[in-house]
Amino acid sequence: MFIQTEATPNPATLKFLPGQTVLETGTADFPSAETAGKSPLASRIFAISGVIGVFLGMDFVTVTKEEDRDWNHLKPAILGAVMEHFQSGEPAINDGGEQAAHTAHEGPNEEIVKQIKELLDTRVRPAVAQDGGDITFHGFDRGVVYLHMKGACAGCPSSTMTLKMGIENLLRHYIPEVTEVRPVAA
Repeated sequence: MFIQTEATPNPATLKFLPGQTVLETGTADFPSAETAGKSPLASRIFAISGVIGVFLGMDFVTVTKEEDRDWNHLKPAILGAVMEHFQSGEPAINDGGEQAAHTAHEGPNEEIVKQIKELLDTRVRPAVAQDGGDITFHGFDRGVVYLHMKGACAGCPSSTMTLKMGIENLLRHYIPEVTEVRPVAA
């Protein structure tokens, strides 16, 4: 098994590509070891000292490290844990696990929210997945779209620029009711 690695815009996060499917659908975010209970893969990676976040995508795993740790020391251990997991035959997540999804929204803005989610799914999420992360809809109120950033996007130095210059401009262009985009904490 050959596992490729890619840098992400977040220097504390590295993307691992095992060359096979990690999750059949959706994504799963584990911002701490305590949240990884249903994921044998994330649990294995969290067993490595210095790992503070694991994010699973369709064909990738992103790992976030403590700021004072060096990738040269962590990367071999993470590669070993990922390889060991795939050789074990265990699923990445037991019982379907936590699949990332947009927050449901009903009410007077339902049609606007539907348009927002469609743009996020077709234009934003595929691009963000290339960088090892995901963005999901959290809410819409008085022109403000609230988004939850996950994986490499969470805590990324360029995430504010991505939100303001990229996503906000895209949504405002196609949906005049959108005036601003803001991140929400997990």
